[in-house]
Amino acid sequence: MNIVSKDVNYAVEITGNGDPLVLLHGFTGNRDTWKFLIPLLSDRYTLIMVDIIGHGMTASPADHRRYELENVAEDIKYILDVLHFPKAHILGYSMGGRLGLGFACLYPEYVDTLILESASPGLLTEEEREIRRGNDRKLAERILANGMEAFVDQWENIPLFESQKRLSAKTRSAIREQRLANDPAGLSNSLLGMGTGSQASYWEQLQTLDFPVLLVTGELDHKFCRIADSMKKKLKRAEWKIINGAGHAIHVEVGEKFGKIISEFLKRNRRRN
Repeated sequence: MNIVSKDVNYAVEITGNGDPLVLLHGFTGNRDTWKFLIPLLSDRYTLIMVDIIGHGMTASPADHRRYELENVAEDIKYILDVLHFPKAHILGYSMGGRLGLGFACLYPEYVDTLILESASPGLLTEEEREIRRGNDRKLAERILANGMEAFVDQWENIPLFESQKRLSAKTRSAIREQRLANDPAGLSNSLLGMGTGSQASYWEQLQTLDFPVLLVTGELDHKFCRIADSMKKKLKRAEWKIINGAGHAIHVEVGEKFGKIISEFLKRNRRRN
């Protein structure tokens, strides 16, 4: 279905029954990222799979300011309002994890539980954010100048995704096709508006969150393991799972194991009303 929030047409796929679970994909992904969870969770949860602004079948506005995390978090709130869900479980991966955490900090009353896969609360200092904004701006310019194929060739070979090279040719091809299907202007503006350098830091807000949080990182993703370790120390009600043999995209590399961890966490933290 399509839901229009402040003139942005969002592509949203809804399936299943039970408490709502909002699923937020990473940069260059789309809602199909989460299809593997349907047979695992849809008998107990209503899965709300969203193409984030600039990705998939959702619109790609020309003004990068429309992509700012606070604006997109408000869109997620509006989508839940339209669907008449006053609260939901939130699961986000990487960029979607940053969005999910931002949503949880801005609208904690909407959150039952929060699951963050390979995600960060942002950069601590303005100096770090300025450097990252410069890097994101250069990448955004390259996407527009060189096109999607050249960008995806580069993106799939960054160190963060090194462990994905062990996946089957069929799986790697599907990931590549998903990335290529995006709009270059949408990805470029996503980097400028919602990149790690552009978002506010949510480190200080972590201690205010009073609902169960699950942090999931891959053993081979040392950077995000360090981030999760620091996050867990600040969160009141956090669990942290390190997945052996996995890198950044755990749901891709060991989908069945990831799904089981998510299912067990949600089962332990289901509503009692």
